[in-house]
Amino acid sequence: MYIVVNFIIGSFLILHGLVPLLYFGHSARYYELTPRLAWPDESWMLGKHIKTKNIRSMASILCIVAALGFIFGGIGYITEYLWIELVIGTTAVFSSLIYLLFWNGIFSNLDAQGGVGVLINLAIIALIFLY
Repeated sequence: MYIVVNFIIGSFLILHGLVPLLYFGHSARYYELTPRLAWPDESWMLGKHIKTKNIRSMASILCIVAALGFIFGGIGYITEYLWIELVIGTTAVFSSLIYLLFWNGIFSNLDAQGGVGVLINLAIIALIFLY
């Protein structure tokens, strides 16, 4: 039973890690996640200080790092590495910071700007501390 639970949780983490890859594709402008979504171009923190092209490049790289962290974390959870909770927790915090950094500062359309991902990351962090 324990192995099945580890597999389910690890698979969830791997799938959760694929979401930043969607945002990578959007920030690199390979496609649009939703019509007229300006993420990460209208970043509340960086938009006035850094060129849009550089913001997109930075978001793309950071999303790939977050995706790899969750994917490796999920694999590590399935294979029961002892240190993997640190990787998963760090990646959840890192991923949340990415979405907050590139958020446009407006409380509408949060789901398209990573709001759901931030909530899932908070749940992952809480479960790590409770487990």
